[in-house]
Amino acid sequence: AAMVKETIRVYARVKPLRRRQQAGSYSVDDEEPLPSLEITVPRDLADGFINNKREIYKFKFQKIFDQEAKQDVLFDSIAKPVAECVLAGYNGTIFAYGQTGSGKTFTITGGAERYSDRGIIPRTLSYIFDQLQKDSSKVYTTHVSYLEIYNECGYDLLDPRHEAARMEDLPKVTIMEDSDQNIHLKNLSLQQATTEEEALNLLFLGDTNRMIAETPMNQASSRSHCIFTIHISSKEPGSATIRRSKLHLVDLAGSERVAKTGIGGHLLTEAKYINLSLHYLEQVIIALAEKNRSHIPYRNSMMTSVLRDSLGGNCMTTMIATLAMDKRNIDESISTCRFAQRVALIKNEAVLNEEIDPRLMIVQLKNEIQDLKDELALVTGKQRTSELSQEELLQLDELVETFLKDNDPDSSLDVGPDMRKIKYCFFHMKQIMNCPVTADKKQDISEQKNSNKEAGEELEKLKGLLQQRDNEINILVAMLKQEKKKAQDALLQLNATSAGSKVLEQSPSMSLEESQSPPRCSSQKEAKGFSSSVPRLPLLSRETGGKMSLGCQEAFEVFKRDHADSITIEDNKHLLKQRFDEAKCLGEKLNEARNKINHLKRKIVQRQIQRAALAVSNPSEEQMFDPVEDNLRIQMEEEKKSYKTVYSHFKGLKVEIEHLQLLMEKVKIKLLKDFEVWWSEEAKKFQQEKPEMVTSPNTGTVSPQFTRSSQHLSTNSSSDTTRDSPYEDPAVKNNLITFNNPTLKTRTPPSSSTSVPLTGDSQADADILAFIKARQNILQKIGKSCQ
Repeated sequence: AAMVKETIRVYARVKPLRRRQQAGSYSVDDEEPLPSLEITVPRDLADGFINNKREIYKFKFQKIFDQEAKQDVLFDSIAKPVAECVLAGYNGTIFAYGQTGSGKTFTITGGAERYSDRGIIPRTLSYIFDQLQKDSSKVYTTHVSYLEIYNECGYDLLDPRHEAARMEDLPKVTIMEDSDQNIHLKNLSLQQATTEEEALNLLFLGDTNRMIAETPMNQASSRSHCIFTIHISSKEPGSATIRRSKLHLVDLAGSERVAKTGIGGHLLTEAKYINLSLHYLEQVIIALAEKNRSHIPYRNSMMTSVLRDSLGGNCMTTMIATLAMDKRNIDESISTCRFAQRVALIKNEAVLNEEIDPRLMIVQLKNEIQDLKDELALVTGKQRTSELSQEELLQLDELVETFLKDNDPDSSLDVGPDMRKIKYCFFHMKQIMNCPVTADKKQDISEQKNSNKEAGEELEKLKGLLQQRDNEINILVAMLKQEKKKAQDALLQLNATSAGSKVLEQSPSMSLEESQSPPRCSSQKEAKGFSSSVPRLPLLSRETGGKMSLGCQEAFEVFKRDHADSITIEDNKHLLKQRFDEAKCLGEKLNEARNKINHLKRKIVQRQIQRAALAVSNPSEEQMFDPVEDNLRIQMEEEKKSYKTVYSHFKGLKVEIEHLQLLMEKVKIKLLKDFEVWWSEEAKKFQQEKPEMVTSPNTGTVSPQFTRSSQHLSTNSSSDTTRDSPYEDPAVKNNLITFNNPTLKTRTPPSSSTSVPLTGDSQADADILAFIKARQNILQKIGKSCQ
């Protein structure tokens, strides 16, 4: 890309004197090659300085515009060359620097009174759009952005949503830096402008949004930096290259020192920040002017970050030093000129900003590939696809294998002039070299190892499951004994209190059922869950969504019944129900009150309409006061009051209900945790007491210890305890459990009148028997996997 190396061009403009202003002494010398400005400091101004202070200062500029210079001359000399470069694809910057009131804003934006007073921005916009219309060889798109930096914060002046009343209403712009150290402005909107009119409207919107505060120095002076940017991208039809360029037009804040402005409070803060950011600008410029400096402090302020390219980067930059040459401001003008001389030393390297449009590039490359494919087909006489077919691959495999087996030193492998085939052959040979013939054997060995490993893991899993089952059965047996004891005690009490023993003889099953806790499998859902889980016996749970196994669940039911917290839960449930009923009642009242208020509103409106109609027909009988309407209003106010009281009560209730619900949740969680602690303790006890419970894997039988514990399970104490198998319990044999009803039904055949019907306890027996069955299945599995 073409590159232009040049120093920053520096121009000076002297502001016309107003009446009653004393002229400072200066002269413009149009000498070659560069004109110079000579400023004389009179003795009275040098009061208090050391006497050897020099009085004449001489500064060189690219061009000096004296007091009479017009805006159009300024534009043609300064801005037009930069605008031409921007249209050609280079970046450009024009910035005005000087003290407040020296004519910066007038130079950059222009005066408001006359059309001929238009400044650089509107003239540049006109010029650019004029050129774009003339040039039909390219497709152009233009966008503009307008950024204000005030007290080190950036604001977007072209926020499309609204015109801001205060600075804080505008969107804040922040600086982001990517890995290539390019600056991106987040939240700064880019507005498309297709015509000059649109662009000028945007400029006007931005200027309206600019915050202008009054200082004694200048009523319309701005104490913020403003950067108006025009972004242009151009592309020739059919070409893949896009040129992107941008032109920054910058109006800097006043460069004067704080003492001069006579301001206080928050304006002093402003002055400090302005001077600080200009101080950083100066630092950057000094650093750039020094030849051996490697670090340039761009990041110190927002403005130097934004103008990073304009200062010593990829940009053509121009500076206008605006000078107020009255006696009072002569020293400020000298410091502006000094600053300008430093800026003139900076070299910029402007590069033509061209980039490839990836979408167009893809299209071009695709076309190129197709052309090359067609050319290949023409030369080889075969149509070429990107992949080799399956047949071709098999053919190549055979060729390679025969080539490798052939011992003739002169044999060659010929696959034709096709890179795909040549690559594949090399790949196939590499595979053969890396995986010799023994590969099949190795595979068999590794498969065998894997299967052994899996079997071992399965065995461990089953052992663990068996241990868990044993623990559960033991805990349940212990609980069952307690439950039976309770039942017997209750029976004895009943016997003592009943008048005669007849009742007992007639219905032994009834008394036992009543003395018992409610049956465990009370709902149909639970019953189904249980019945379906007996043959497979996975770790199912009926309430806690798969977290507890069946045995654990049974224990939890009993634990919950005896736990003190369950009473709290019941109390809270009862209280909640009451509160819900109250809330419902209040809700109805609220609706009633709302309806009444709406009804009264409608009445008032109707009344007003009637009175208006009456006033139209009889203008003479116009009433000022309507007692009916007044009465309706009073009623409405009362209704509103009652509505408010009910509503506040309703809100209080809502809070109470939410609190109660939280309490219940807490108690439930506590109950579960207590149970988990108790359950794990019980399991530990049994593991410590009976470590010999798990049988050795070689034997498929249950350990004697276990048979003994299961023999306690027969519900009839009189039945023979020395039975061979624990499964011949008459209570289980003769009672068929039917699960089609919500409650458990038991059917007792007449043959065994002695057996107790299967109520709560016997249900637990059945659970335990199911566990025993499952345990035997697990033992068999272990036996098999060990063989």
